[in-house]
Amino acid sequence: MFLENSLNKQQRRGWIEVICGSMFSGKTEELIRRLKRAKFAKQKVEIFKPGIDTRYDEENVVSHDANTIISTPVPTSTNILLLTNDVDVVGIDEAQFFDEEIVNVCNLLAERGIRVIVAGLDMDFLGKPFGPMPALLATAEYITKVHAICMGCGELAHYSHRLVSGKKLVMLGEKETYEPLCRTCFNKALIKSTQNV
Repeated sequence: MFLENSLNKQQRRGWIEVICGSMFSGKTEELIRRLKRAKFAKQKVEIFKPGIDTRYDEENVVSHDANTIISTPVPTSTNILLLTNDVDVVGIDEAQFFDEEIVNVCNLLAERGIRVIVAGLDMDFLGKPFGPMPALLATAEYITKVHAICMGCGELAHYSHRLVSGKKLVMLGEKETYEPLCRTCFNKALIKSTQNV
């Protein structure tokens, strides 16, 4: 029995799953759901988030619906490699806030036979690809794009429109700072904001 289990662990295949979309689309909710299912299956799970994300909690990953799971905040993506010995599943929230090295970290974990589940914004407030997310999407085996509801027209939304002024790329915020919009409403909002400048 021991020999069989050790052989299975050596032959275990890892992969990367990416959950992406706009703000308020349920990315973190889906990440938490998958991680809780892995824990229920008695798999060893470690969860990480960038240290700068302190909106709801200093340590835990928390969704907009107040669903929560224990996590470890880390200053850089390479810290994740140091904290993932003997695990089956690694969860990473807000991946867009990590440095570009997060892509190599996720690939190294997958090559070790670990299931890596990553959640993050695929586009910034200008509708441009966000940080390391395009490279993560390109190297992932599985991609789930989730959608919010457009606050302008009620259609499916996949843009995060910033409601406050500021050109800073990383601006932590909630419903008072961002709203999800569809392509049409987002383009109208961009035109309106450039006319007001």
